Amino acid sequence: MSGPQTCASPFHRPHCLAAAAPAGKTKLTHPGKAILAGGIAGGIEICITFPTEYVKTQLQLDAKANPPRYKGIVDCVNLTVKDHGVKGLYRGLSSLIYGSIPKAAVRFGMFEFLSNHMRDENGKLDGTRGLLCGLGAGVAEAVVVVCPMETIKVKFIHDQCSTNPQYKGYFQGVREIIRQQGLRGTYQGLTATVLKQGSNQAIRFYVMTSLKNWYKGNHPNKDMNPLVTGAFGAIAGAASVFGNTPIDVIKTRMQGLEAHKYKNTANCAYQIMKHEGLRGFYKGTIPRLGRVCLDVALVFVIYEEVVKILNRVWQTQ
Repeated sequence: MSGPQTCASPFHRPHCLAAAAPAGKTKLTHPGKAILAGGIAGGIEICITFPTEYVKTQLQLDAKANPPRYKGIVDCVNLTVKDHGVKGLYRGLSSLIYGSIPKAAVRFGMFEFLSNHMRDENGKLDGTRGLLCGLGAGVAEAVVVVCPMETIKVKFIHDQCSTNPQYKGYFQGVREIIRQQGLRGTYQGLTATVLKQGSNQAIRFYVMTSLKNWYKGNHPNKDMNPLVTGAFGAIAGAASVFGNTPIDVIKTRMQGLEAHKYKNTANCAYQIMKHEGLRGFYKGTIPRLGRVCLDVALVFVIYEEVVKILNRVWQTQ
């Protein structure tokens, strides 16, 4: 006599959007949650870290001055505060506020969307696939948000250094840029931006995915302490800085008010090497290192904590 028979349900439930996962199988994040959590994380992070981004950009743009205006990081901060007050360190923040929220939303939303389709049968994402998902997320945020946002930001900061600043506010500045240069004026340095963001997120998500897999071991749903998440994020941020600072320098030059001096991205790289040598590609590395480590650590911590909250109040199927 045969034992009790069981029937398999004819309705397949996509594992990538399951609200809960069986023991030993990774719980996945719905892209909608990722978009919302990413936007919140991006908005909070940029308000905290913008002054270091300002200093980094100023030092990179100052490399073309003869003689340079700033002697270093401290001198840049002191002169900025002396000439424009503390609020001078936040010049250009509005353009990043308007861009950082959608940037992080697109980044995490695209990463979770891609990773949900690239995980193995147990829901695990290895480092290599994490790198590919990060690359896709970086390219998406570069095209949709980062390039126009960064171009406007660099023009605002560079404009402050001129004797007669022409931008009085964010919207007036954007209108002036479009009036003088058309929409193309907000998409300068697209190739360099795609290379920068693609490599940035590829490196960061590769490192973050690898470290999380190592930490969790055979317990994929093991909770991570925010301090651990922050430490892993800082390591991922540092790796991306040393991996693509040359691309960041080229991107900044291509988006400055004197971008017309360069024929294209390749010509910009050639001019930097010709006139400044290899060291020219690493201008602003120290301030960028501090900013990025804090930036990435904050974003990942806030993102993970917001996702935890959303998982309790937003059930996805």
